[in-house]
Amino acid sequence: MIPIKTESAWRGTSDCKACGIRDMVLFADLNEHDFGLIHAPIDDLSFQEGDSLYHEGAEATSIYTLRTGVLKLVRVTADGRQRIVRILRPGDVAGMEALATDRYGTEAVALTQATLCRIPAEVIHRLSQNSPRLHMRLLQKWQQALKEADDWLAAINFGTARRRVSNFVLKMRHSTDPLVTTLFSREDMGAMMDLKLETVSREISALVKARAIEPLDRQGRRYRILDETLLTV
Repeated sequence: MIPIKTESAWRGTSDCKACGIRDMVLFADLNEHDFGLIHAPIDDLSFQEGDSLYHEGAEATSIYTLRTGVLKLVRVTADGRQRIVRILRPGDVAGMEALATDRYGTEAVALTQATLCRIPAEVIHRLSQNSPRLHMRLLQKWQQALKEADDWLAAINFGTARRRVSNFVLKMRHSTDPLVTTLFSREDMGAMMDLKLETVSREISALVKARAIEPLDRQGRRYRILDETLLTV
């Protein structure tokens, strides 16, 4: 963990101004005066695959902006099952409930190696009160998070097993190369799509056999899309 002090964050010691996703993250619209209102350290953190940022029901003291990697937000259902309710990618914000409640509503877990900025909730509250730009960005991020969660669930939780898996493959395409998609463990995918692990494995194998996708690694995580039309029928 490398703490980033206010002045270093602005002056570029940690290269925040040159961050490749700056236009996507929460502080994109802040100016130097806004940064002068920050009186608590912003931490630069790194997590390994499987690490938890925070747990469901834990005290909510910070929010997180994702710089690299992928996270899952997990909620435990009434019958004790884990259900993945949202996937976060670079530029997304985790833990926004810290701004409205005192407990996290989900568990945030790294699906891949991930780097994040941890921002104390008090920093956001102060900036929101004094910066109309940040207040508007917060509202936009919150609305965006709700819409993406609804869109995500609509795309991968309805229809046949083949339809769900195909939609998932398309949802996880890389922004830099839309012909490459990164999947997760079959167990995680099943939790996202409300399918059994065996069903997910069978449908992925069927898509490979049909030449809709081809594996790019031995772990079965990265695939190249060969025929998108076979994923949209």
